[in-house]
Amino acid sequence: MEWLKVIAMEDRTADRPEDTVVRMVGINKSFPYVQAVTNGFFELRKGEIHSLIGENGAGKSTLMKILYGLYQPDSGEIFIRGEKMDKYTTGRAIRQGVGMVHQEFMLVNELTVAENIILGSETTKALGFLDLAKARTMIRKYIDTYHLDVQPEKIVNNIAVGEMQRVEIIKALYRGAEILILDEPTAVLTPQETQNLFRVLRSMREDGKTIVFISHKLGEVMEISDRITVMRGGKYMTTVNKADTSPAQLSRLMVGRDVMLDTRRVPAKPGEKVLEVKDLFVLGRRALSTIKRISFDVRAGEILGIAGVEGNGQSELAEAIAGLLEVQEGSIQIDGTEVANQSPRAVRDAGLAHVPEDRNQRGLCKEFTVYENLSAVRTDDRTLTKWYWRDEKKIARYGDGVIAKYDIRPAEGKALAGSFSGGNAQKIVVAREVEMNKKLLVVAQPTRGVDVGAIESIRGILNDVKSSGHAVLLISADLDEILALSDRICVLREGRISGEFDGNNVDIEKLGMLMTGGDEGAKAAESAG
Repeated sequence: MEWLKVIAMEDRTADRPEDTVVRMVGINKSFPYVQAVTNGFFELRKGEIHSLIGENGAGKSTLMKILYGLYQPDSGEIFIRGEKMDKYTTGRAIRQGVGMVHQEFMLVNELTVAENIILGSETTKALGFLDLAKARTMIRKYIDTYHLDVQPEKIVNNIAVGEMQRVEIIKALYRGAEILILDEPTAVLTPQETQNLFRVLRSMREDGKTIVFISHKLGEVMEISDRITVMRGGKYMTTVNKADTSPAQLSRLMVGRDVMLDTRRVPAKPGEKVLEVKDLFVLGRRALSTIKRISFDVRAGEILGIAGVEGNGQSELAEAIAGLLEVQEGSIQIDGTEVANQSPRAVRDAGLAHVPEDRNQRGLCKEFTVYENLSAVRTDDRTLTKWYWRDEKKIARYGDGVIAKYDIRPAEGKALAGSFSGGNAQKIVVAREVEMNKKLLVVAQPTRGVDVGAIESIRGILNDVKSSGHAVLLISADLDEILALSDRICVLREGRISGEFDGNNVDIEKLGMLMTGGDEGAKAAESAG
């Protein structure tokens, strides 16, 4: 590893190359209980695709939000094209040609694609009227130049997730972005959509654009990157050329130890049906996501994976099972008890533990401490109370045990949940639900935006839950995750189950087609039964 230390020192001390467009030096940023970035360093060269990787809490998103002007550093210097940026804000970042596509898209669902793109950066005529014709011409130029498959007149609420991402890219370009930061851009894409995105990024690079690619998928990082910067514990570790490294070396740099990159599925021993869904019909937030009379079951000792492009009914399915969304028709039984349209508490009492897809909206109360979040589902647990009142000492002892067991960092139970990085916040949710020891675990997007170390941990936990004889329903837009963990796979497309696979015998091309549709997808669905 000595060669990596040498590279790191050379990167920090070498004269600035002529093609450097961004240089961040000595960046420090802290939040309550957390030093997010310590003496941070980042250098970006014109016309490269530069991946930024690290564990959750490593500081990579914080560093890039500082570059985009969303956060102000406590100290340090930012140079763009050699000019020092003082009083740096998002507005100034945009004027300097910096754009950012966030993992959570920032689009107005009720507006058209074109309206979203120009919103806040409207092109006007001489008298101040909106010049839609000129705006459409500019949008069409970006669509044609970078082969972005986008339909400007469509309402955003009626387009797929992959197209939403392309809209966000055009929105950044429309504002003059020459430096584009992409935060976990492939987290919600199918393999085909990911390859399409990579073609777009390569086309942008050839046109002189500069890309920052934040990802936890090391295979993709190795495929798309020119250079790679690694952070660990809020500190800069090194910058390497792609040709000089490997996924195993990168994971060691990120985590500080060897990481099992390929999760090995534990053999299933299916038992009795724990979850049985029959002819389920649930109105969705849009036509594509309405659940249209689907039926399936999950047995004790197995993981059933639900694969599909996000927005095809996955959210509605999980929320209907958890008692969070009304069921129009059909049946949901947990361990023989009908739970359709029962309260969330009644569904839990029937045997459900639930890790929701959005930890911030459904999984955590960010204004509460870790102790409070871990004990939130145990309000009637006598081991945590005294004379029917919460016993803070017992709750703290219980919380400390869970924090240690699931390696939640920092190990500070009194810290607010909102101060934790994505991976550690997710560990809080997973730990709380798994410790309930329920017969059925419904887990949605368990490792979204989570680093390789936390992915390894969470996937291991799901295998342990299965091995202990519980049933697991895994809903994930990450196809690698579905393939790694699932004993059986159902494909959900436009609210219908379009096919089913044995987890040990999956044709990935057919699976991808089933997820996206088309003639081949239809044929695959027929052959799948």
